[in-house]
Amino acid sequence: MKRNQSIHPFLYLSLWLFSVAGVAVGQTETVRPLEVGVKAINFDLPVVGRDDYIELQDQYKQGPVVVVVLRGFPGYQCPLCSQQFSTLVNRAKTLSGKVHKVILVYPGEKDQLTQHAKRFIGSRRLPEPLTLVADPEMEMVTRWGLRWNTPRETAYPATFLIKPNGRVAWRKVSDSHAGRSSVDEILRELKKL
Repeated sequence: MKRNQSIHPFLYLSLWLFSVAGVAVGQTETVRPLEVGVKAINFDLPVVGRDDYIELQDQYKQGPVVVVVLRGFPGYQCPLCSQQFSTLVNRAKTLSGKVHKVILVYPGEKDQLTQHAKRFIGSRRLPEPLTLVADPEMEMVTRWGLRWNTPRETAYPATFLIKPNGRVAWRKVSDSHAGRSSVDEILRELKKL
């Protein structure tokens, strides 16, 4: 049987592109930020400044955990992240005893992320219950539905309160650089547990 000569080669190319696009669309789905009541997706991330990793499920089994997702390094140190970080450091004593751990997630491209995170901390030593972890290649923020996938962005700023059973008790997700959680909001939500 002869191939139909009347179909233009451009049409074959168009049909092929359409089929490839259909496969790609079928494989990509929008991941929404974790909702209240769902089980938090576990992560095992490197602690900045230490040769150690922290696993989320090991932490919440010991008591409530607050996960604060910063913007990390989108090409510069975010001033609003620095301000939120400083507030958490200054109020760490108030948070201790009410929460087992506050995990601050610093996402970014793997190349030089650790150096950027160390510069972000500066000379400060993080008081308990705070721990800063790196999220190289932004796997954690992607899985949690927080990946801000536009040029010069990393993740939407967010805060999650995780109960000892691993479920999200409260969350605040910003769709801009501002709109961050405050320590007072976190403390108010901790009282409800």
